[in-house]
Amino acid sequence: MCYSFPATAVDLIEQWCASPGLVVQFNPYFGIFRKHKMSRLRYKVATVRWNCSVARCDQPRICHVRLLLLCLCVLVAMTLTLAISLSNQHTIEFDLPPRPPDLFKDKLNHQPGKPTVAQVKRLVSQVSWSRLWYSHLRPILTERQPGSRGSRVVRKHIFSQLDSLSAGWSVDVDSFISETPRGPVSFSNILAVLDPKAPRRLLLACHYDSKFIPTDPSDPQKVFVGASDSAVPCAMMLELVTALDPHLKKHKQLMSRVTLQLVFFDGGEAFEQWSQTDSLYGSRHLADYMSRTPHPPGSEQTTLLNAVDLLFLLDLIGAPDPMFVNHFENTARWFDRLIAAEKRLHNLGLLTSHAKEQSYFIKDVNMGAVEDDHLPFLQRGVPVLHMIATPFPSFLHTMEDTAEKVHRHTVENLTKVLVVFLAEYLRL
Repeated sequence: MCYSFPATAVDLIEQWCASPGLVVQFNPYFGIFRKHKMSRLRYKVATVRWNCSVARCDQPRICHVRLLLLCLCVLVAMTLTLAISLSNQHTIEFDLPPRPPDLFKDKLNHQPGKPTVAQVKRLVSQVSWSRLWYSHLRPILTERQPGSRGSRVVRKHIFSQLDSLSAGWSVDVDSFISETPRGPVSFSNILAVLDPKAPRRLLLACHYDSKFIPTDPSDPQKVFVGASDSAVPCAMMLELVTALDPHLKKHKQLMSRVTLQLVFFDGGEAFEQWSQTDSLYGSRHLADYMSRTPHPPGSEQTTLLNAVDLLFLLDLIGAPDPMFVNHFENTARWFDRLIAAEKRLHNLGLLTSHAKEQSYFIKDVNMGAVEDDHLPFLQRGVPVLHMIATPFPSFLHTMEDTAEKVHRHTVENLTKVLVVFLAEYLRL
């Protein structure tokens, strides 16, 4: 039978074609059409007003064609509606500003990578003692007091070494003049950032200036060069980024969320007596500057200081058989990574003259607080990992802190440990 329905009930349906013996029941509450066999249903005509013509349809093919066209129109209409809805949603999402990174949460949740044995062997094989000694360290073993000619020579050397790398470091000088017990002095921190646009940074730092120690009148040619304090840490930092150069280049190209920044502080030593005003000139200035510099640029909520995951400070390295302890509970998990790296390299036979698997990094030993370039950052809430030999070397601040006191295997082994640490932290 063929039925037609009023426009008030169903605007789009004109005809319904069915075989003889079938009727259509319309539920006005749910808009449902049902077909029933007459022999099985006692049909009661709905109270809805129908414009029905109960007669055998003489044009069944036309009804079928109309029904198919109707279904096609409904399908096209639904498709267009869905497309417009999705388009509007995408437009809204595109117009919204990107969610700023949660620097504080991201730092706490940061997890290191886990290089394989093959990767570890390949990483440490890139460490070169001859390059560390001749290319990086020897040019630094000179007097380099703030504002002196020696300081400028060393600064130029560090610039030259970083510029020779393929990773593409952004190197700047943070220059300023500060009052000292000897009058105004010019200071220059050296800052090298792998990717300045990265949301977060791992700061690897040391001081490159040398303490002023008067020469002995009986030997005026002998000057204080501060090999362990801190020429060797400077050379180690240069060797680290040289050994990891191809990996750091790739890391930068991937636009990782955590980048590496090198800081060579000037004015770490006191000119006369160590005090809050006569010491840490460079680190005090830089910490203040970073606390006032928005990051990302234009941010009203976070600064460069907030972007620092960890300040990893190196000092007093070079003597044989050093001991390094953890000084801060909130960075204990990163000190544990140093312990794990030393053990792993020892068990792989990749350390030289290394008697036991844990020789350098000792856990659960309290040596007391040490005042160093980390203090201005620590006081502003920056997590600190302080790698300083404790007890201090016996030749600290004496003319005996020379190249002859540098123990090759110790420095080379520690550099390998730090290569693994950086590779894990940066997930190279």
